[in-house]
Amino acid sequence: MLLHLISSLLTSSLVVLARPDDFQSRCESFASKIDLPDVRVNLVDYVTSGTNLSLPNYDPSCGAPSQSVSADMCRVAMAVSTSDNSEITLEAWFPRDYTGRFLSTGNGGLGGCIQYYDLAYTTGMGFASVGANNGHNGTSGKPFYKHPDAVEDYAYRSIHTGVVVGKQLTKLFYDQGFDKSYYMGCSTGGRQGFKSVQKFPNDFDGVVAGAPAFGLLGLLSWSASFYSITGPPDSETYLTPAQWKLAHDEILRQCDDLDGAKDGIIEDPDLCHPTMEAIICDPDSSSSSSCLTGPQAKTVRDILSPLHGVNGTLIYPRMQPGSETRASTIMYTGEPFIYSREWWQYVVYSDPSWDATQWSVQDAAAALRQNPFDVHTWHTDLSDFRDAGGRLLTYHGLQDQLISSEISKLYYARVAETMALPPAKLDDFYRLFPISGMAHCGDGDGAFGIGVGAGTHAGNDPDDNALMAVVRWVEEGVAPETVRGARFEDGVGSRVEYTRRHCRYPRRNVYKGPGHFTDEDAWECV
Repeated sequence: MLLHLISSLLTSSLVVLARPDDFQSRCESFASKIDLPDVRVNLVDYVTSGTNLSLPNYDPSCGAPSQSVSADMCRVAMAVSTSDNSEITLEAWFPRDYTGRFLSTGNGGLGGCIQYYDLAYTTGMGFASVGANNGHNGTSGKPFYKHPDAVEDYAYRSIHTGVVVGKQLTKLFYDQGFDKSYYMGCSTGGRQGFKSVQKFPNDFDGVVAGAPAFGLLGLLSWSASFYSITGPPDSETYLTPAQWKLAHDEILRQCDDLDGAKDGIIEDPDLCHPTMEAIICDPDSSSSSSCLTGPQAKTVRDILSPLHGVNGTLIYPRMQPGSETRASTIMYTGEPFIYSREWWQYVVYSDPSWDATQWSVQDAAAALRQNPFDVHTWHTDLSDFRDAGGRLLTYHGLQDQLISSEISKLYYARVAETMALPPAKLDDFYRLFPISGMAHCGDGDGAFGIGVGAGTHAGNDPDDNALMAVVRWVEEGVAPETVRGARFEDGVGSRVEYTRRHCRYPRRNVYKGPGHFTDEDAWECV
């Protein structure tokens, strides 16, 4: 009888363990509750923390075919029609440990990839999160070819549609719905955040928009212009990556200690205007391995100069100094930049045979005249977002190799001029943080760990995490004075070597001492 009793107890325990709990049951029955216009549900799955989620239908150009999940959650994948001949692929992830906050993620590049790593990051922090594919699959611009609906999805419609549907689903899934809504994105995702602020000011209570690709048509023109400056690899104006490293080292020699500390980082590129003729090869010297030719020095100077159009108007500001080594392998390769080439081939001219090596400022003018669905994203009156009570934190790495950080400063100035507001008033709802030592959206030589994704995570405290700083700003009214970044000893997740508080623009960081430059208290915002 004892053995029988033990067997019965074990059987009962296994039944209890196997029985779905309330959250799992809610997830598994959720598909039957979804009845929204233009929404076709593809799957609803309960996913446990620690799962390496397989993504068999993910376009290979988008990256990894799987994603590690750090929280129990309910995954909803669906297709949502945006017109009679276009749709977005949308995913909504609902975490078990929900904080009552809704969040939309963004995209990158020409933008046909759901950023699953951002969904995993934000659901791990308790947000009900959505992400979409921007109306097409993969990183190529080819789906835009003679398909204006796909361009419209890319310009604004994918993000907004995902927010509308995502909020409806969040209210269906959780009895309490959501209290506040947030956005987090970088690069194209940064542009999408600003497009939401400009066009749909009620979509989000708080927005984190990094390295924004706004002024998009100017950005694509600027990227296209590099080939006309460097020429192909056999040109006298071309620099190899090793020669760009020479240029970078000279720029650091001239500008590194302008902030008071020689730490291998240009803290404020606004102060840096290098004289590249300083390393032109001496004709009387037999060595040319540590110098540049005159044409090569001019290439560096032209790269570090603004791009102007046919009538002399500014198309795009200069590349900030300090980004040379990273930019050399993607922007100055002796070939036209791929996203620029594809934009003119598939959108501007609808001619896949168009030769990007012949790009000129006349082509820039043609793109700006076209500006389909206002994809340029340059409206500078943010009154509606301010009046709706929104809060906007934008950041830009000062080593950004893809989008010059100077564009964020220029946009800030244009908003101030349009709204006739000084920084003290803009601070009420809009704060810009230049991040020294950060490359494009992350990585870099300095304290880039500001918590805007798994690749920059150094803690969840609002003082160490820009996303949570915006949450605190929205929900507690405590605005971020600085954004603290972490410098990792050996990549994200390794020991933090030092931290640095990054100043909100237009303030800049100056080393005052007396401590070492790795002591954040040795720096002052002035």
